[in-house]
Amino acid sequence: MEYVEKMSSKISTIDTELAPAELPDLLNFIHQYYILSSPGLFRFGWKGTVDKQATLSFRALDPEGLWWVDVNVRATSPIQLEMRPSSGIVQQEAMDRLRDDLDVTVQLYEDKIRKTTLYFAWVEGEKIVPETIPSMKRRSLNKLFRGNMIVMYVISIAISIALFSILGWYAAIAMVGFQLATVILADKIVMKLGNWKVDSKNPYVHLLQYHIPIDRYVEFAKEYGKDLVEQMKTEVYQKTFAVGIEPTCELAGEVFSKYGFQCVPERMSTRKVNVFDIVKRAAEKFGLPIPKVVVSNTMLPNAAAAGPSPNYGTVLVTTGLLVQLNDDEIFNVIGHEMGHLKGRDSLLLFGLMSSEFMLRVYVLLSFTIISPIIYFMVAMGVVYFIAKFFEARADLHSAVVIGEPQVLAEGLRKIGFRRLQFESAPQSRILAWLMWDPHPPVYFRISRLEKMKTPVKVKHLLIQSAKDVFSGFKSAL
Repeated sequence: MEYVEKMSSKISTIDTELAPAELPDLLNFIHQYYILSSPGLFRFGWKGTVDKQATLSFRALDPEGLWWVDVNVRATSPIQLEMRPSSGIVQQEAMDRLRDDLDVTVQLYEDKIRKTTLYFAWVEGEKIVPETIPSMKRRSLNKLFRGNMIVMYVISIAISIALFSILGWYAAIAMVGFQLATVILADKIVMKLGNWKVDSKNPYVHLLQYHIPIDRYVEFAKEYGKDLVEQMKTEVYQKTFAVGIEPTCELAGEVFSKYGFQCVPERMSTRKVNVFDIVKRAAEKFGLPIPKVVVSNTMLPNAAAAGPSPNYGTVLVTTGLLVQLNDDEIFNVIGHEMGHLKGRDSLLLFGLMSSEFMLRVYVLLSFTIISPIIYFMVAMGVVYFIAKFFEARADLHSAVVIGEPQVLAEGLRKIGFRRLQFESAPQSRILAWLMWDPHPPVYFRISRLEKMKTPVKVKHLLIQSAKDVFSGFKSAL
């Protein structure tokens, strides 16, 4: 077990997408929802100003009374975190857990803020597409192609039943042909899921966000309805993008004033992300051709790569990912997707699913008919568990090639913080491993990456990843 040296301070930072005006309220949130929620584990110190920066101070206590950690949280961007352990010996694991808890608390506050934040994204020269909640059809397609084709397994069962009623035993050949065609055309289908295409001539995605104070929002939502944010957003679009003008606080203020708000510049933040350059650099690191790049205007943070080979690849990035991650984290997440393209994971998963299908039809059909539920549960469990090998390999591949496993871990922590909450309990970790999800649990992926020492040197990526997945599953048991 690693220990922190006596009386040494550990200083770190937590990235945040919050506008400057929202940072002091974050300290109130930490105090109310983290410190006060466990009075036996924390002792409040004080909240005030240090060097003109709002600061929160408290003490984290060991339940057995053996040690404590004094914590200072400074409301800057990025958030500054100082932890000073007591003169007793403090386990490094406890320090890391405290830091992770604060990270998740920041993410929870940001998630709360997003509900009353107006987000705008656009690509120069492309049509204006407002950010909307995906339709049922689009959500289904997203799951199909962002889950590395695993959902194809479920769909294949339904389609195979229909085909067998029409084609008899020839249905097996038709089914495999359908799956192969889907894999071959996956890059083109993913292109359809994006709203904008970015390339070397038009590489940037512009982002703007404006936060409406929550207390004011609740007050005015009673008068104007729960869709107040969407109403205001639509009107801002009509006054700006619809007439070819980028939104400013002055223009937005004309809309805000109708609803009793003022546009405060400190509550607005802007950012410009060179998405094409990030994908290009990642592709060059992996020695791959530059894939086609599309952006989907949805606040769900995600990225995906599809295509039968590196020469026919498409990378999709959502605006939610661009909002929540910094450029280095986006770069490493794209590195994970390049790992999928380099490893030809779509074809490997096609082979896995087709093999199961043939085994089901020509070898285990009698058992499948007698006990369809048992077979389905076992087969799905095996297929999804093997799929975790490929996801773990993509993480490892990014760590080896890009050489920044800790940065990828931080990106995963941001976009998977709700899963981390669920996985915090030991019994939940077992469920996370058994879920029909091609991705290993987030806690396992983050811990695995953070333990890697750079440069990461591994000869057989898939074999090592399979061993790590088995080891992680065994530990959860």
